[in-house]
Amino acid sequence: MPILVYIYPPGGNTKRQDVPIKLDKPLSELENGNGVKFTAPSETGFRMTNGGGDNAEGKIAFAGYAVKDEAGKLNVFAINCSHLGCSVNLVSDKQRFECPCHGSMFNLAGQVIHGPAAWPLSNLGWKQAVDSSGKVIPDQIVVEGYQLKGIG
Repeated sequence: MPILVYIYPPGGNTKRQDVPIKLDKPLSELENGNGVKFTAPSETGFRMTNGGGDNAEGKIAFAGYAVKDEAGKLNVFAINCSHLGCSVNLVSDKQRFECPCHGSMFNLAGQVIHGPAAWPLSNLGWKQAVDSSGKVIPDQIVVEGYQLKGIG
C-alpha cells in the first residue's frame, strides 16, 4: 500500500482537514507503556508532521497509535515504519513498536532501537476533542489530516 500514496491521489484532489477519531479507550485510562491503535475513516488520511526515510512531513498515513511512554508522556504516531513504510505493531509487553517486514524496532517515544530503520516514527498532529460547549470528549481526538475523495 505505501506505493499507492506516491501515485494516488492525483494532485489537487486532497484538502487538509481535521479528522475526528473515536478511540477504543479514553486517553486518561491509558497506562504508561500502553497505547491504542486507530484508523482513518473512509476518504481521509492523516498528515505526518515530521519524518525521515520513507516518511516525510506532509505524507499520508492511514492509521496511527496514541501511546504513553514509560514516563507517561503521550505521543501520537503514524503507523508507518520509517524504513519502507510497512505498518508497525505495538508490542505492549515489550514496550516497543516492531515492524514485521524487516525487523525494525522503535521505543515508545518513537526512536529507533533496532534497524534497518534509521529514522524515528513520524508524529501526527493532534488535539483532544471537545464538544460545542468546550467540554473534553475523553475517548476522542482530532488528528490533522486530508480529505481524499475516492479513497477508502
